[in-house]
Amino acid sequence: MPMKVITLCGSTKFKEQFEQTNAFLTLQGNIVISLGFFEQSEGFEITEEQAELLGNLHLRKIDISDEIFVIDVNGYIGHSTRKEIEYAREKGKKIRYYSHGEIPKDILE
Repeated sequence: MPMKVITLCGSTKFKEQFEQTNAFLTLQGNIVISLGFFEQSEGFEITEEQAELLGNLHLRKIDISDEIFVIDVNGYIGHSTRKEIEYAREKGKKIRYYSHGEIPKDILE
C-alpha cells in the first residue's frame, strides 16, 4: 500500500480522538499532519488574528495532503471544519470521516 499524506481536521475539543486517529493512521504507514495545539481542549486563549493564521496554516496543510480525515465525533462538524472540508473538496482531496467507523473500536477504548 503506498504511503499517503493525511491531514486531520476537526474541532480542537476532540484532542483524545485526534491522538488516537493519528496513531492509528501512522501505524498504517501514513504521514499524518495534525493540529499544532488544541486550544479548546487545553484552554488556550487566542486572538482573532491568531485564529485566522491557524486557519490559513491548516489550509496549506490540506494543500500538501493526499486526503483529509475529519474527526467528527458524534457527527459534530463546526464552522471552521466545514470550511476545511469544502476547501479539500474543491482541491479534489479524498475525504474520510471518523464517524464512519474507519478507526477500529478497540483503539478507541
